[in-house]
Amino acid sequence: MSRPPRSSVARIDDIDRRIIDHLQQGFPLSDTPYADVAAELGMETASLIERLRQLLDQGVLTRFGPLFQIERMGGAFCLAAMAVPAVDFERVAAIVNAMPEVAHNYERAHALNMWFVLATETPSGIAEAAARIEAACGLPVHCFAKEKEYFVDMRLPL
Repeated sequence: MSRPPRSSVARIDDIDRRIIDHLQQGFPLSDTPYADVAAELGMETASLIERLRQLLDQGVLTRFGPLFQIERMGGAFCLAAMAVPAVDFERVAAIVNAMPEVAHNYERAHALNMWFVLATETPSGIAEAAARIEAACGLPVHCFAKEKEYFVDMRLPL
């Protein structure tokens, strides 16, 4: 999934804000989670799903889905970074964001200005994904292993 161009600004309304705020508190584990959330918000299920699609398409949300402790399932993840020339940032971001192993891609004011998470089904998948990104972008990928895990429970109320 690629992010929208830097020049575009997504506009969200009060309903979108309510959805985002509500979903930061959790998502129900039930047979009908979208219907449950829609009922809690006083809206139709189809409307909730459509708004989530729009928020993803606009880049307001970069990801919507569960978080897993991937190591417990035999997989691996790491924080990765690249030094991307400013003139090439959008092209590289599109390539990196298209990789299914990539999540949480952010631009930073640092020599390593592109940071993202790699998550793979196996530990060897990290090196394989990094090598594919390097080949596609022509730039080295620096992978940083997790030293300690933190649970932040960060919420960003709108």
